[in-house]
Amino acid sequence: MGSTVILQLKKCLRAALPFINQGSPVSLVLPYAKLLQCYRGFNSSLGLRQPSNVNTGQTNVQGGLKKSTSRQRTQELWDRVTDGRGKNCTARIQKAFIPKSVFAAGTAKKTAEMLKRKADFSSGEDHRPDKLARRVTRAEGKLTPPDKPLSVEEWKKLKESLGSPAQFDIQMLSALLYNRAELDIAKSLLTFVATESGTLTYELLLRYLAFCVNGNHDTEVFDVYEIMQMSFPSLDTGACTLFIRSLSRTARWKEAFSILRYLKKVATPSPANYGNIIAAAMLNDDLITAWTLYDELMAMGRIPQQETWSCLFKRVCKEEVKTMSPSEQQKRLLGILLYLRNNQVYPQLSLASSIKTWFESIPGQHWRGTWSSATPKSLCKSCGTELESIQLTDEEYQQLRDTVMTDIIQGRDVFNKTTPEELENFKAFVGMKPAFDVVVDGLNVANINQDRTKLSQTLLAVVSELKLQGLTILVLGRKHMLYPSRSWDKHNMKLIQQKAHCFFTDNISEDDPFLLYATLLSGNHCRFVSRDLMRDHKACLPDEATRRLFFKWQRGHQLVVHGFVALGTRVRFQNITSYDTIIQTSGETWHIPYDDDLEDRSSHEIPQKWLCLTKSH
Repeated sequence: MGSTVILQLKKCLRAALPFINQGSPVSLVLPYAKLLQCYRGFNSSLGLRQPSNVNTGQTNVQGGLKKSTSRQRTQELWDRVTDGRGKNCTARIQKAFIPKSVFAAGTAKKTAEMLKRKADFSSGEDHRPDKLARRVTRAEGKLTPPDKPLSVEEWKKLKESLGSPAQFDIQMLSALLYNRAELDIAKSLLTFVATESGTLTYELLLRYLAFCVNGNHDTEVFDVYEIMQMSFPSLDTGACTLFIRSLSRTARWKEAFSILRYLKKVATPSPANYGNIIAAAMLNDDLITAWTLYDELMAMGRIPQQETWSCLFKRVCKEEVKTMSPSEQQKRLLGILLYLRNNQVYPQLSLASSIKTWFESIPGQHWRGTWSSATPKSLCKSCGTELESIQLTDEEYQQLRDTVMTDIIQGRDVFNKTTPEELENFKAFVGMKPAFDVVVDGLNVANINQDRTKLSQTLLAVVSELKLQGLTILVLGRKHMLYPSRSWDKHNMKLIQQKAHCFFTDNISEDDPFLLYATLLSGNHCRFVSRDLMRDHKACLPDEATRRLFFKWQRGHQLVVHGFVALGTRVRFQNITSYDTIIQTSGETWHIPYDDDLEDRSSHEIPQKWLCLTKSH
């Protein structure tokens, strides 16, 4: 919007304000006569209207434990399973590479890339970067914006050359936004629209607002803010968010409060809305306001953005600012770390860097931070501190077992997965057997092999490897596996039943509830073999704390077969870490797992990098 247009528009709006207040709240068009007085130099009058579909504030924002083997013996057995050692094991096997856990950050992405390469190779397709067609987004592909401001006549010719498409102004402004065009080009477009149609719609002004905010044209945002306040009875949540974001970057940051108050009346403000103002308050040394808003956000049960936490750690109270004592500020920041621990939130690298800087800046405490990782023996590579164990305490284990039995094994939908008779038969079967050391999801493990003629052979190889370690094994399967076929060799299935206890469910039943029941009932030492990440079952648990407890148990108990499996060769399993990946402190040290920007971590994965903080004396 040209400077002249802005000044004339503001002058016109003030003159027409009495008429606006009498107008319809749905669609507003400034009085023609009043506009004509203001815009004698224009070929047509300029108006503002709000389409009926614009949001006026109603937008939604977004039984007892069975006796088990001794812990020491069990741990020795599992060490053999994961590191390739066992009876008659050669030195080469003992020193074999131990694959990372299926829960390690980046594993899912690497696996997907590997499978894609295999598929591409099999199909003969060429996916080299120089052969790929350039991807064009919808916003980029619709219109190509000019590289300089245009006159009204030049815009008119451009529009006609494109066939005068509907919503030309909206599409072109979107293209300018996408291409990060110069501000003067967008201004010239609005001057053309005002001259041609005599109207600037709410939608067009909203797009222009987004253009200005994303381009950091905050001075221009001030003018748009004044115009929209005078012209429209309400602003939608998108406009409020943009104004809060822009105003918070300027000396007028306190004006964002009034917008936040308005937003709270019609919708639930987002963590970003709060985060923008918190950052502004911290930047202006108004710590009381920043922490008051933070407490308000937390009371709503919303999770702050990592940028919000980062700004709280970055901005240290100046000595002359008496709004909050250093000890109080330190207490609040340590409270954030405890929140991250209790909710298993992992800081991104930028937040971890802010935490490191803050610790090292605390007067008189002599903290030193280093970037580190953990050894297979649960030790920090930087300071040698032993990290917390992945194993659940007796109390945690009992709590998890009871909850899983109630919500997964005996839940309302359990009989969609099995029958009451089959479940009772399985419970009786488990009750007559010794405590298992490992439970195998037979069908899941067999299907590791894509060769359908070698399913029973694959399962036999895995069971044989576990038996070699002296473990008590339960194999869960389906009844169709007992009928000889190309996939299920009769001799192989007989050998499996000789090496392990076996229970075969109906073909329509789901294996996972049986697997979880047997594993949890056998004791905290018992592990299970499956590629299934159990996300559906974790979602059935009643609260987030129990889901985190289940995930911790799962990471310490799930074995996943690694690589190719063939009968007569050793089977390798992905490594199970013995330490818990969670923020932890001993008082003299802090260890904080964080997300490396180079690792694309899936939701079921955990970081592999650590920030080590030690206090020197």
